[in-house]
Amino acid sequence: MIKTAQLNVTQIEPRLKHPTIFEHFDALVQGEAFEILNDHDPKPLYYQLLGERGNIFTWEYVENGPEWWRIRITKPAAVQEDTVGSIAAKDIRKADVFKKLGIDFCCGGKKSLQEAAESVGLNEQELKDQLARAEQQAHGSIAHDFDSWDLAFLSDYIHNVHHKYVREQGPIIEQLADKVAMRHGSEHRELLALAEGMHAFMADLYNHVKTEDEKLFPVIKQLVSGGQLQPSHIKETIATMEEEHEDAGNELRQFRALTRDYKLPANACNSYTYLFEKIKEFENDLFQHIHLENNVLFPKAIALSQN
Repeated sequence: MIKTAQLNVTQIEPRLKHPTIFEHFDALVQGEAFEILNDHDPKPLYYQLLGERGNIFTWEYVENGPEWWRIRITKPAAVQEDTVGSIAAKDIRKADVFKKLGIDFCCGGKKSLQEAAESVGLNEQELKDQLARAEQQAHGSIAHDFDSWDLAFLSDYIHNVHHKYVREQGPIIEQLADKVAMRHGSEHRELLALAEGMHAFMADLYNHVKTEDEKLFPVIKQLVSGGQLQPSHIKETIATMEEEHEDAGNELRQFRALTRDYKLPANACNSYTYLFEKIKEFENDLFQHIHLENNVLFPKAIALSQN
């Protein structure tokens, strides 16, 4: 397509305005910019661009009415993204690449691209190429742009969605694990170890979310409202939470090894099948839960405490 330094949106057919702007943005290379000229504030476009492309651009009002609005949209020059967690937090399309490749950007979010690539048998450049291709692809509407959320709101979201899920689904999985172990444990001894391990795992997780709800999240909200805290205090608490996240991730990997990735035997009953499906569902939710904390909430809270 032909790129232009300034795009006069008033001269574009209404149904083609946003698609045309998106085409111009996608054609930018890192470090390039273009301007849009409009006869009203195109703020809805900002939110659409943020939702469909992620936090990978800057939006600057060069002229702000009352007759004309001129906005410079820039795709910033590449910076050294040294962890998979920070990359996943900024662009959901790249998080999808990691997920498809089996790269852990949750508990393993502090890995460099080179370390992540090596963990799945790729070299760093091959991984970078896949990430670059993902950046050029249009993505469907992102349900939530977590990286742009207010930290107090994000804390409430984690509490009301993910912590609630742990408290509601954990006991169900524990009961199922006991039931299936009693029924099939004599033939499949790994189910006995799974049930025992699941009780310990859930007990630790219940205590973990309780600590976050009662001690960490109130501190983060205090920071957001302008309260002053010693940076070392919140860093120590977060370090403990991250260590517990790592332990949880290791236990989930042990459960997968124990069950051969939740492979069902030929004689599996409905409860057996349901148990494995519930554990996989729980694992997926916990994966997203830990990603939001390790890669979005925690780094921003630490940065806020140091301001």
